[in-house]
Amino acid sequence: MTAAGHGAADGGSLSIGGVIALLGPEFPDLTVSKVRFLENEGLVTPERTASGYRRFSAADAERLRYVLTAQRDRYLPLKVIREELDALDAAIADGSTTALVPRPGADGVPGSVPDDFRSDAQKRLTRENVIDQSGVDAALVDELVAAGLVVAGPGGFYDPEAVLVARTAHDLAAHGVDVRHLRGFRTAADRQTGLITQIAGPVARQGDADARDRAAELAREIAALSVALHSTLVTVAVRHALDS
Repeated sequence: MTAAGHGAADGGSLSIGGVIALLGPEFPDLTVSKVRFLENEGLVTPERTASGYRRFSAADAERLRYVLTAQRDRYLPLKVIREELDALDAAIADGSTTALVPRPGADGVPGSVPDDFRSDAQKRLTRENVIDQSGVDAALVDELVAAGLVVAGPGGFYDPEAVLVARTAHDLAAHGVDVRHLRGFRTAADRQTGLITQIAGPVARQGDADARDRAAELAREIAALSVALHSTLVTVAVRHALDS
């Protein structure tokens, strides 16, 4: 049986297990809890049978794929994804478009999809992995570790984001920005993390099946707003400094 046919009813609809089997190869971390969470948030609305079971149409599956792609590749909060879906629904209704086509994402930019907040031993990197995947000198990686910008977790392994930190530090160095100048970014990130976890932490500890996903979504939205505010403040400050 193919993934597309797994859990299919006579009309071609899929059960929640069937839609996970269909999308699982693209989104290995997709779970029943995640699908239910997105349904509760109004991002996908499968039909219910008389006995209450969910049945996902092909359109529901494509809609779910759009949401998951937007989270994974563009790291968007659900509020923004919902606005995009509303605009696309309107475009489909008036004939401007005929399908939900995911927009391209920015490769390598760390985001805030719920699973970004989970620990996954399979994604842990050694120091050598970070050096090889980032393409930077070992000395730079060691400097970043010493400065606290790249931090080893349990067992001495690093998160995949260490690769992006190393690449970014390398690119900044080409503009004369040394590692010692980057410590302020670590301090600012720690302060923002403290604020975000203070708000989202109690949500994660509520104990129900969707608590972790709700907390991660809340953290993503606050983080996105924080980054937007920081970027705006820096833009204005730099403009004024150059004009003075």
